[in-house]
Amino acid sequence: MFLDYFALGALIFVALTLFYGVIVVHDIPYEIAVHRNHPHQDAIHAAGWVSLFTLHVLWPFLWIWAMLYREDRGWGFAVKNNEIEMLRERLLRLESQNEKNQSKSSVTE
Repeated sequence: MFLDYFALGALIFVALTLFYGVIVVHDIPYEIAVHRNHPHQDAIHAAGWVSLFTLHVLWPFLWIWAMLYREDRGWGFAVKNNEIEMLRERLLRLESQNEKNQSKSSVTE
């Protein structure tokens, strides 16, 4: 009789642990988004709940979506204007050096 109640308690414990474990795993992308101050936190959280009912198909995409954004660099796809200006200045310096080198070589010949 004791073993019956123990088995029932163990079964209930395992079922509750699995239930909450699945919820915790599906909240990982949302927690990443909150930690990174992602602008689409609420959408990631809602899609995580939808993923529970779509056989977890969306979950890897939510994880990628949450990981793409960082507060210090944004999405990371844009080139900063300062870098473009620095590259233009470097290109002008290299072109002027090249012209000087070509003029020196033509004078010496």
